Amino acid sequence: MEKKNIVVLTGAGISAESGIPTFRDANGLWEGHDVMEVASIEGWHKNPALVQEFYNLRRKAALVAHANAAHYALARLESAYRVSIVTQNVDLLHEQAGSSHIVHLHGRLDQAKSSIDDRLVYPVVGDEIKMGDLCEKGSQLRPNIVWFGEAVPAIEEAISLVSNADILIIVGTSLQVYPAAGLKEFAPSHCQTFLIDKKIPSDRALRNIQCFEESATIAVPKLVEQLLY
Repeated sequence: MEKKNIVVLTGAGISAESGIPTFRDANGLWEGHDVMEVASIEGWHKNPALVQEFYNLRRKAALVAHANAAHYALARLESAYRVSIVTQNVDLLHEQAGSSHIVHLHGRLDQAKSSIDDRLVYPVVGDEIKMGDLCEKGSQLRPNIVWFGEAVPAIEEAISLVSNADILIIVGTSLQVYPAAGLKEFAPSHCQTFLIDKKIPSDRALRNIQCFEESATIAVPKLVEQLLY
């Protein structure tokens, strides 16, 4: 029998349980700076050194983080389903846990790219991108991250995956933030949808969604057991 398609949308909540802080937990501030100063294209043009420092510190934190029980449980689903992870997270914890098909909507902390040519992408050597590190065209390297004010190149692939899902699992996002909030609308009518988050909004749009108002490390392994056995 052909394997069913599972698409998993993951947000900051799943990484938070591995010790990676979220913007929202910090009230949108970092070292007294608004998120738009350190995570937008305008912020980069205004103060690239500040943005670089912000992402160097995020990269250092992500490199010492470990995949948690939720990440490992999702990887186990591949034994019985075709699984695609669509993540808003820029860490590599899904890769660390063993998931094999991962779409990074917002980019990856372990990559740098040219600030004048998006096609030029390089692995970050060590844990920092330094001011003065240049691409082959001579422009400053920047984090390969989708910032506020930039297009999301992987969104079309994500829409295609969700459109063909038999089961949709949303983890660690309240569905108030795009693109995850919009992606669920592309799920076909037969698709079973599950939402796992520590705080689920009271929203009429969630009527046909099975909700688990628990942490990812508690609820994801339980749901995976349910789907496998």
